[in-house]
Amino acid sequence: MQNRILPLQQGRNFRELGGYQTTDGHTLKWHKLIRSATLANLNQSDLDYLADYGLQYDVDFRSVDEKTAAPDRLPQQTTYELLPVFAVDETANSASEEEMYQLFSQDATTGYQRMVKVYDNLINQEHSKAAYRRFFELLLANDQDNSSLLFHCSAGKDRTGMGAAFLLSALGVPETTIQADYLLTNQASANYIQEYLNDLKQKTSDPAIIQSVHALLTVDLDYLNTAKKAIQAQTGSVQNYLKTDLKLTDHDLADLRQIYLN
Repeated sequence: MQNRILPLQQGRNFRELGGYQTTDGHTLKWHKLIRSATLANLNQSDLDYLADYGLQYDVDFRSVDEKTAAPDRLPQQTTYELLPVFAVDETANSASEEEMYQLFSQDATTGYQRMVKVYDNLINQEHSKAAYRRFFELLLANDQDNSSLLFHCSAGKDRTGMGAAFLLSALGVPETTIQADYLLTNQASANYIQEYLNDLKQKTSDPAIIQSVHALLTVDLDYLNTAKKAIQAQTGSVQNYLKTDLKLTDHDLADLRQIYLN
């Protein structure tokens, strides 16, 4: 798993999706798909690394306000597209400390319940579906050799996590691998999470706040399973959802596999 985490100096949760195997024996190509957290803090060395990596497309799932507050830094040749999954940041990754204290001080499960609601919304909101539909259009456009597409949000775990789950499902990657990739965020962001919580504990000893913030900073299979249940309630399966709600045709699915699989 460690070779999936790209060695960017000022980047967090930057991960390569190449090498995953599909149920029918194919393998995802390397240097085609990257998922990550924010690109706002990248330095010139990081930008040079991504340029050498062949980064051609940057898909930003954040809200307009998040993008305005922390715009992406990109190599010169990269095409940028803002695709807000939510009109505002429902994950609270951009919330201020005061807002978080007020939200979470009453009930230790507030953060967890908020994230469960986020994943239900990711599946059911038309705004979210439209963003993911356009995401697949860009994935289909990324059909040249040595051309990489990166997709991200603020933390690279929820909006990005569902984007990865949809994509890997479309490519025929098994559920166990999709779950493992999803949970890898907790490892890839471990230092950031620990530093954030250590800093938080210097400011408050309220266990309810600490537990809720931990729920916001990490991923949990309960969150992903919430999305899966919402999909099953709507269409019966992820494969059906890809076709009915994200509007992928059989031809699109075949093209995706041609582009991204060996």
